[in-house]
Amino acid sequence: MLTKIILASKSKVRKEILDKNNIPNKVEPSNIDEDTVKESLIKENVTPDIISKNLAELKANKISQKKTDQMVLGADSVIDLDGELISKPENRDEALNILKKLNGKKHYLISSVCISKNGSMIWNYTDKATLTMKNFSENELKSYLSKISDQALYAYNVYQIEGEGKNLFSKIDGNENTIMGLPIEKIKEYLKEVE
Repeated sequence: MLTKIILASKSKVRKEILDKNNIPNKVEPSNIDEDTVKESLIKENVTPDIISKNLAELKANKISQKKTDQMVLGADSVIDLDGELISKPENRDEALNILKKLNGKKHYLISSVCISKNGSMIWNYTDKATLTMKNFSENELKSYLSKISDQALYAYNVYQIEGEGKNLFSKIDGNENTIMGLPIEKIKEYLKEVE
């Protein structure tokens, strides 16, 4: 039997991935101020993959300090466009601007996971997928966004890879679970080791 873990995230997608893989879990969001952390790390010229890893670790550690002797899973995903960090949109205008930036270009989707116990990281992993977006007119991008619900838009960044979003790309190299925010195979491997 796999160890029960606490998911330090309010992401419904990450919870669904854990459930689908029969990993017993309980959700307890960390509610850290991600924007402030990102801003300070960007000022230090930290790369997007390190920012993603740091956020995953902060989330896991915060909950892990309260829930001692339990494994806590923190996760974070960011888009890296030529070294520029692109975060989830706050509104539909921002979502359109992000899509215009990614339009016709290759970018990386970075997903980091961290497992903490007693307030400290005990394991972490970062995976990267490469996505190349097709060229679209602004009207086509607006049409795509009109098909996406608010909930999906803010949960999955600007594209749902398992839904409408697949049609945005000419090429996708990488694991679908990584793109959805949780490289589950590596998590399963780790949990088997510590059983």
